[in-house]
Amino acid sequence: MILAFDGASIDGSAYRDVTDLAQHSPGWLDTAVTVWSDYGLAVFALLMLLGWWRARRTGAAPAVTALAVPVVVVLAYGVNAALKLAVHEDRPCQILPVRTLEACPAPGDWSFPSNHAAIAAAAAVALLFVSRRLGAVACVAAAAMAASRVWIGVHYPHDVVTGLVVGGLVALAAMLLLRRRSAELARRMTSAAPLRPLLSVS
Repeated sequence: MILAFDGASIDGSAYRDVTDLAQHSPGWLDTAVTVWSDYGLAVFALLMLLGWWRARRTGAAPAVTALAVPVVVVLAYGVNAALKLAVHEDRPCQILPVRTLEACPAPGDWSFPSNHAAIAAAAAVALLFVSRRLGAVACVAAAAMAASRVWIGVHYPHDVVTGLVVGGLVALAAMLLLRRRSAELARRMTSAAPLRPLLSVS
């Protein structure tokens, strides 16, 4: 048996307030939040695709920056997953006597930090380096994703806040580093014929 951290003492009461509110909210709202929580990450993928499509029309260096966004997201996910394995926090729905909108994940599917929040925040911060408009939309969507994970009952508030911080910081560091070398990477990639269509419109 793996010893697990009980995060209820941090903000268990706030978690219960949110899940109780969800139980007393209109069905359409709960359905919308649940669908967003389960499938909303696809929106970030679409924003990344749109960011790349626009960037390749403005130059090779911006296109390289846009192509780096999904790589940065995967990196942020890896860092967040490592933290999950290090902390071993049980899901709140496994500890507290609450009703949740979604079935509680199985034991061993750790809660802290939230992968969904980390992925969303990483995508949002990285997209700000591609397009401020797309990045702003993604930031709002990331906040909504984080909130939805508490609403459906699978995370404590501190899980999603930490996930946002982890994803955002990893993306910020990676994109700042990339920005220094984007022109050099663009030159190298444009010299390879198979990669040219990724960097510019022919």
